[in-house]
Parts: sequence; C-alpha cells; structure tokens
Amino acid sequence: MITQSDLAKVLSAYDINNITIGVIGSHSALDVCRGAKDLGFRTLVVCQEGRERTYSHHYKTNGATGIVDETIVLKKFKNILDKSVQEKLRTKNVIFIPHRSFEVYLEFNYQAIENDFLVPLFGNRCLLKVEERNQPNNQYDLLRKATIRMPHIFKNHTDIDRLCLVKLPEKERTFERSFFYCSSPKEFETMLKNKIKTNQIDAQEVKNAVIEEYIIGPFVNFNFFYSSLTQRVELLGTDTRRQTNIEGIAHLGAKKQIALAEHITPKFEEAGHSAVTVLESMLEQAFELGERFTKTAAVEYKPGVIGPFALQSAILPGPPKKDIVVFDVSLRMPGSPGTCFTPYTGYLHGTSVSAGKRVAMEIKQAIEQNRLLEVIT
Repeated sequence: MITQSDLAKVLSAYDINNITIGVIGSHSALDVCRGAKDLGFRTLVVCQEGRERTYSHHYKTNGATGIVDETIVLKKFKNILDKSVQEKLRTKNVIFIPHRSFEVYLEFNYQAIENDFLVPLFGNRCLLKVEERNQPNNQYDLLRKATIRMPHIFKNHTDIDRLCLVKLPEKERTFERSFFYCSSPKEFETMLKNKIKTNQIDAQEVKNAVIEEYIIGPFVNFNFFYSSLTQRVELLGTDTRRQTNIEGIAHLGAKKQIALAEHITPKFEEAGHSAVTVLESMLEQAFELGERFTKTAAVEYKPGVIGPFALQSAILPGPPKKDIVVFDVSLRMPGSPGTCFTPYTGYLHGTSVSAGKRVAMEIKQAIEQNRLLEVIT
C-alpha cells in the first residue's frame, strides 16, 4: 500500500510552485484541465494512440486559447502503470486527478492503483473500488451504514415481487452494464436465458447479478464536493443522464414498446448529461445525505472522501413528503461538466464553479497552507 510517507518523499522532490495537473484523456479530462488553467496550473493529459487529437490538437494550449499544455501518448492507457511513465509524471510535478475512465482503462486493477501507482493522486484512492458492487464493504454497505434510503436489493430472484432492474456486466465490454427489467421470478429466468443465448452476458457472471427494486421518479445526480481543508460538504450541481436507446424507447407509446420488446434490448449507456435543478425545499435533505455519507466513509475508509463525489438518486412523491432514494454512488470526478450550469456553486462562491475548477481551488489552497498531504493519497 502506498503510504502518506511514500507520498511525502515524492513531494519532497517536487517543485511545489510549478505543479502540473494530470489526467487520463477521457471522461472529464477537459473539465479538469479548464479548472486547472483557471487557477494557474500547467496541465498534462495522458492519451492512448488514436485517441489523442482532442487533447493534442483541438484543445491544445496556443497562446490565450486551449487548455492542454502537454500530452503523453501511450500504446494503451494501462501503460500509465509502467514505472518509466510514472517517473516521467513525477519529474513534471504531477498531481493526478482520477475519474471513471482511469479505473476502466486500468481494467479495474484497484490493487495496482493502491499499491503501484506512485504518483500523488487527488482524493482517496482506496475509495475508488467502493463503486464496484462485487467488492466487500462496497457502496451499498456504505449507504446502509449511513442510513441512506436506497432501493431494496433482492438476494434471491425467487423473492422478486415487484418491478426490478437487474444489473450485470456486459460480456464484451465488462465496464458497461447490461440491464433488464423483470417483475417475477419466471420473468427473471426468461430474460436471463435470452441474455445468455444472445451472448450479451457471460453465464459465469450471473452470480454477480444485482436485482434492484426499480424506483419510479425523476433521476437526479447530486454532485457534491467534500473539502478536507474546511471539512464542509458543498453542492457542485445537479444533473441527469442522457442515455442511448432507452430514451427513444421511453418516448414511444406502450403498444409500440411491447411490439419492440422482442427485437430491441434497452441500453442505458451514457451519451451525455443535462443540467437540472431541484426544489429548494429538497436541499436540506440532500445536504444531510451528503454529510451522512462523508462521515460514514471517514470511518470505513480513512481518511474518507476527499473532493468530488455524487449520490445518484431518484425522487419519490409524497405523502407525507417527497423523498430521495440513492441508487448509485460515484467517488471521483463526475462525468458531467454541465453541473456548473446549475446555480448552487454560484450561491456559495459568488460565481459558477465547475468540478474541475473546484478541485484546482482545493489543491491551490492546500499548497498555500502547506497542507498538500491532506488532499492527496
């Protein structure tokens, strides 16, 4: 395990007045780079061959335009774990910002992230694996310990007695999840057989299926930021996902949906995000959930949450009042740069602040206060 002592040794060789913010070239890299440049940091994006032009050309720094100062192009993203690449990052005084693609393209090798990636990483690297539902003490466990309402999880498909959403990794792209609806044990078995027969899922993965009560209500991602410097939870913004063919299916009438059911499998792949707002009367509950989650994570995974995290939720109607149900958690940079188009950071900071800029603000404050080890692991 990489320790704070290891990182203190790395930082002792850094030029703290010349920090570079590094990120994998995917997901929310541009958000990270824009925020870093706004705060005066240099930026570096690690790319994979054939996927570099967004960063090396279209958004390359050129005088007053662009946000990417430097790119490192690797054969594969996972080569970032090579000792020579890590050494190169360290010589450039890199503080690395993790996001979901960092985990995905390292093939969910959390052991390597925790033990072998000797580059200062903003946030708690030990919390990244908690998103995976097949990990011990995962996001569901944290939500339960924090007494945050979540959908009912069925341990056995024979207990299904309501509409459920079943989550499994796809066979070809294990980082994408294959979903299907069912409302009875028989329907579960039929859908599962069809998924295996059409090669959409691996039969070996059935044991890892998550059978989750389907919550009917508008979906809202509450994107938070926990500052370990001020010990305060901030709401960066709220958004909802735009997903592939499920959105087109949802716009059809019930008869057409039934007719298509045998021919089209619903896909929940993310295609983008839309900024949304919530009623002001719901903010108190949202903040309470965010604070409860950070307190629990600090006990279970010391030092706990550092920086951005999100509680992906559905809002249920009353009576007695509307309620927030959390069905997913993210513990790193959000995938939506559009959170800054909601008003919540403006209410707090006086101007709209993106997730990338808020990360850079925290790093800059940590440097100024000589507390950098408190925001990296």
